[in-house]
Amino acid sequence: MAVNASAVKELREKTGAGMLDCKKALEEANGDIPKAIDILREKGLSAAANKAGRIATEGVVESYIHAGGRIGVLVEINCETDFVGKTDQFREFARDIAMQIAAANPKFVSRDEVSQDELDKEREILKAQALNEGKPANIVEKMVDGRIGKYYEEFCLLEQPFIKDPDKTIANLLNEKISTIGENISIRRFARFELGEGLEKKEDNFVAEVMSQVKK
Repeated sequence: MAVNASAVKELREKTGAGMLDCKKALEEANGDIPKAIDILREKGLSAAANKAGRIATEGVVESYIHAGGRIGVLVEINCETDFVGKTDQFREFARDIAMQIAAANPKFVSRDEVSQDELDKEREILKAQALNEGKPANIVEKMVDGRIGKYYEEFCLLEQPFIKDPDKTIANLLNEKISTIGENISIRRFARFELGEGLEKKEDNFVAEVMSQVKK
């Protein structure tokens, strides 16, 4: 498909890739910029991909406490230099990630952290659900594969939609920051604490509550 110049310019600004490479990636992605970013990364053509192997040991441990102290998050985000770790842009990114964790409650940073035991357990649950729905046995496995993808999107931080812009994932946001800041950045680990977690309590819409804080 034909792509417009503004989309090519936007993709170039986000990835640092060449104009022609951006144009080809957009054509392959049918104009979908987040998908085009992934295509450039897979081909090693984006600035983010080229920086991904560099060592990042500086950065920040960012905290976020939800209003009233009901949810608390600590997240370690690394960059290559102490200078970048102190910039407003890097700190804002760290703050956004901490708020994302508070609102969306991921279990893992990426799918690489999901153990085989956990994955096998989830597959068994999803398979039982599909069979209970009366799905034919010959398509159950394909359904389970699709639902495992949804599991990753729900519980892996990098694959979650960004709460401030659901059209992009956290991985997309991370790659944008790598390109604009000019250093490798990694979300290393996090811990999320919820008041009364594990105890019986009423259900709350924490995403809506956290987002209400964002807009203030």
